[in-house]
Order: sequence, then structure tokens, then C-alpha cells
Amino acid sequence: MNIVLLGAPGSGKGTQAQPLSVRYKTPHISTGDIFREEMDQMTPLGMKVQEYVNSGRLVPDALVLEVMTQRLNQPDCEKGFLLDGFPRTVAQAEALDDYLRSAKRPLDKVLYLSLSEKEVIRRLSSRRQCVRCGKVYNLMTQPPQIADHCDVDSAGLFQRDDDRPETIEKRLRVFNDLTEPLIAYYHGLDMLETIPADKPVSEVAQIVIKILDTFPRT
Repeated sequence: MNIVLLGAPGSGKGTQAQPLSVRYKTPHISTGDIFREEMDQMTPLGMKVQEYVNSGRLVPDALVLEVMTQRLNQPDCEKGFLLDGFPRTVAQAEALDDYLRSAKRPLDKVLYLSLSEKEVIRRLSSRRQCVRCGKVYNLMTQPPQIADHCDVDSAGLFQRDDDRPETIEKRLRVFNDLTEPLIAYYHGLDMLETIPADKPVSEVAQIVIKILDTFPRT
């Protein structure tokens, strides 16, 4: 089962992808996670990505495609994958289609988790992260047991710069500019399923599972 998850930051892609990965025995592949790992390890790829991140530019399609095709060629993807954060542009989607077509592994479905801009800002601006271990909390849905302190190591929590409302608004403008054509592209291929992501996590999960359970498992 080959699935793409689309949605604005805060729409719950990662939250939904983790249990889906377990249920369908399919790897959850996040470009953000891959890039962060590369940057943390200061690999040549990570240093390239860091240059773009520091300057506020998007990572070029060619670099993203290099990373993703390399990941999709790994053995754990042979029976399927859940892509989170890729593709981000129509050009990336077309390149992904070409790669999967040549590998005889076409996409099965594109799931778009739809969420209003107001709700995205509300959710993301409520996120906090531990200064020591990096554990992420949400003051609305997953608050720490003791206010402003991590449950794991009792260290303080902070709000990342990219979770501040003014930064979120800028991120959303970029996301919308890129994603609207992408949604139209997949809609034109009759592959898009739009799912309201403003519902509780469990309700969204049931909608997604109902869709994915129609596909045969390998």
C-alpha cells in the first residue's frame, strides 16, 4: 500500500501516520525527520539542507528527490510506504509518479487532512518542547503533568520560533501557495481523499482506516 499524506503543519499527519504504520506494517517516511537527522549528524546532505533552512528558502526539488528516492529504495519500503511531507510541489509529484511507474509501484491513494488556518495557528502555537530531551507537548491536547516541566526529565519547556503565530502565518502562506496546485493535480488523477482534520484524533483515524482497509494488504 503506497500512500501520500498531505496537510498543513498541525493537521495531524504525523499523529495519524504512526499508528497507521503499525497497523499496515508500512514505514512512515517524513522528509522533515530525515532532514533533521541529517542536520543533527552534520552530514554533507544535512549541511546543504541547513543552508536553505537558515536562509528561509525551500530545499530544492532535486535535493529532496535524491533523498526520497534513496529512502524508497530501501528494503522496508518494498511492500509499501506512508509519505509525510513529500511531495510538496507538482514537480515533485510528477517526479515521484515517474519513479514509482518505472519501479511498478504506483500510488494507491493521497489523503489530504484539511484544517482551517485559524485552527492550525491555535494548535501549533500551543506546542512546547523540552530543552533537554526534545520531547514535544501540546498544551491543549497533550500537556505535561506539571506545567512548564517535562514529564521525562523535569527540564523546562520552551516555544520554538517556528511555533509562534506570526511565523506560522508565514509558513501557511508558503504551504497554501504550493499545496493548492498539488491538491488539484491529485484530484485530476482521481486519487485524492479529503478528510476533515478538525475532528478528534480518534475520529480522524477511523475515517482514514475505513478508506485504507479497502485496499488489499500484502
